[in-house]
Amino acid sequence: MRLRAYLRGNARFHRSAASSPRSADFQVCCIAGFETCAALLARTLQNFSCAADWKSAIQQVWKPALRRSVSLLGFSLIFSLAGGCLAKANSEIKSAALSRDAATEIWVAPDGSDQNSGARETPLQSIPAAQRKAREIRRITEPAAQREIKIILRVGRYSLKEPIFFRAEDSGTETSPTIFEAAPGEHPILSGGIVLTNWHKLSESVSGLPTAARGKIWTIDAPRIGNRVVYFRQLWVNNHKAIRARQPNGDQLQRLLIWDRTNQQAWISKSALAGLHEPANAEMVFQQQWEIAICRLKSLSVDGDRARVTFHSPESQLQFEHPWPQPVMSSNGAPFFLANAIEFLDSPGEWFQEFPSGRIYYWPRANEDLTHAEVIAPTLETLVQIEGTLDHPAAHLKFRGIQFAHTTWMRPSEKGHVPLQAGMFLLDAYKLSPRGTRDHSAGLDNQAWIGRPPGAVSVKNANHIAFERCRFEHLASAGLDIQSGTHNDAIESCVFRDIGGNGIQLGKFSDPGFEVHHPFNPSDEREIATRERIANNLITDCANQDWGCVGIAAGYVRDIEIEHNEISDLPYTGISVGWGWNKAPNAMRDNRIIANHIHHIAKRLGDTAGIYTLSPQPGSLIASNSVHSIQMSPYVSDPEHWFYLYLDEGSSHITVRDNSCPEERFLKNANGPGNIWMNNGPMVSEEIKNAAGLEPAFRDLLNK
Repeated sequence: MRLRAYLRGNARFHRSAASSPRSADFQVCCIAGFETCAALLARTLQNFSCAADWKSAIQQVWKPALRRSVSLLGFSLIFSLAGGCLAKANSEIKSAALSRDAATEIWVAPDGSDQNSGARETPLQSIPAAQRKAREIRRITEPAAQREIKIILRVGRYSLKEPIFFRAEDSGTETSPTIFEAAPGEHPILSGGIVLTNWHKLSESVSGLPTAARGKIWTIDAPRIGNRVVYFRQLWVNNHKAIRARQPNGDQLQRLLIWDRTNQQAWISKSALAGLHEPANAEMVFQQQWEIAICRLKSLSVDGDRARVTFHSPESQLQFEHPWPQPVMSSNGAPFFLANAIEFLDSPGEWFQEFPSGRIYYWPRANEDLTHAEVIAPTLETLVQIEGTLDHPAAHLKFRGIQFAHTTWMRPSEKGHVPLQAGMFLLDAYKLSPRGTRDHSAGLDNQAWIGRPPGAVSVKNANHIAFERCRFEHLASAGLDIQSGTHNDAIESCVFRDIGGNGIQLGKFSDPGFEVHHPFNPSDEREIATRERIANNLITDCANQDWGCVGIAAGYVRDIEIEHNEISDLPYTGISVGWGWNKAPNAMRDNRIIANHIHHIAKRLGDTAGIYTLSPQPGSLIASNSVHSIQMSPYVSDPEHWFYLYLDEGSSHITVRDNSCPEERFLKNANGPGNIWMNNGPMVSEEIKNAAGLEPAFRDLLNK
């Protein structure tokens, strides 16, 4: 009996020692197992009297109970093990729940290695390696299992050999985005350029070099990639854009003497050639109303004090045949300048690249020492390409605190550049005689088809893409290009500066096979750029090469917000929304241009405004903007043809109210119905005027 009591006590000990995850059933099994063993042993001892009885006792007592007791003890053991596993699983679940609150981090540094783990202490070296690692994390685990994946870039320049391509497989989710961001307090740069080193002072004689430049020029052999010479149209020295050698210098322009459209030739003063005897790779850049044109010289011949020039195709035919815009031959001739010849290298800050050798010549500015200066030439047109399909879009990618810099655009050197408007270049265009088409107004006098200039960052068929506190600087063409098939993207608190083309270009304009006067209204509305937000950005010194580009250029867009941006220092228009020159219904509606501060614009071209629209945009609103300090160039053909607000052809169903400007100087050209104008001009309250532009939390951008 004492033994049975002992065993029952032992059972109670094991029951009290059981961990909390074990069930009541497990405890019952433990007790039952121990009690059975205790009773079994007691009965055996009670019946055991001699050796002869031992075998009988076992047969009579143990054998019948053996299976039951072993079974119960087995269950006891199983439940004991299960209880331990459950306790461990419970701990892991709690740990996992905590880990969901922390991002997965992949670190990258220019001095890292792609053989590393990607931890903070052992970063990867390349962004594509980090991108692949993030993609694999999503491929083999449930995306919702992580709050977000962060690719963190340490300070330094990441020199790209090809664009970084984000596909649908790189997508995050609403609760688990993929974020590319700068390390705290650091400044990573995604660069499409190469650093030019080993400059030396020019010692030999170079044919055509102006006398003033002798002894001042530094030179370097052409950079090569893949054994091929790299040509470029931009050069940056210590973060300042150098000037491609031109004549005349500065802001001065020459004047055409004759513009012969029949024979496709132009006559200029012999003195304008500045000693140029052969066309080589020289270019003529025309200022023509609201755009420029770049034409490569094919031939030149001097006749007395005049010179006749012709141009290469395809730009020659485009430039002479398209009716809008054309060089305006006023009483003193249309303005132009010449560029890209050694004969024009006559001033500090100018450079020239020889063809075909690619050798580079540069006249340093007074504060530049080329033995230590950082000189960068661009090699890539696009740095980042984000593109899915309409059915499988790229989505939920964020970029924070990253600089995109040093892009090229070589098409003008290969095919010339004759834009229609906002930098969209002509592929074909001509005047209609007689006027009109079957599906357009009888008064249409021209047809045109266009191409689209590239952006440093390109987005197509994507949604929920965000750029925050990024910098788009030192770029040849557009800064950010959001094309079509996009929605719910955001560009906020970014800087766009020193950009050759549009700061931001957004939405469909016209595809190459779609004539520009046709209204775009696709059957698949997913093609339309919709619900895009552009807010609290600093946009300045854009369009500094293609003067006809603008700060923000939006084509056929729907339900977009352009709010609280600071836009300044532009050669043409601040914000342009719309396309088509048409009163027919199209894809546009419900666009909002609100509380932007636009000033010191239109420095080079005419027929311009702070805010400009085209075609019907039902439900759209232009309100509470401040526009001032529009500055006309002395070379524009009509110095009075500029406006603070400009609703151009077909603009319809747009409300324009409470916009501040020094005077009521507006244009309503060939508008459609439904426009409402209320309280625009100098009478607008100081409160509205002062609230325009960057909101207080973002005004630090003005100092960067």
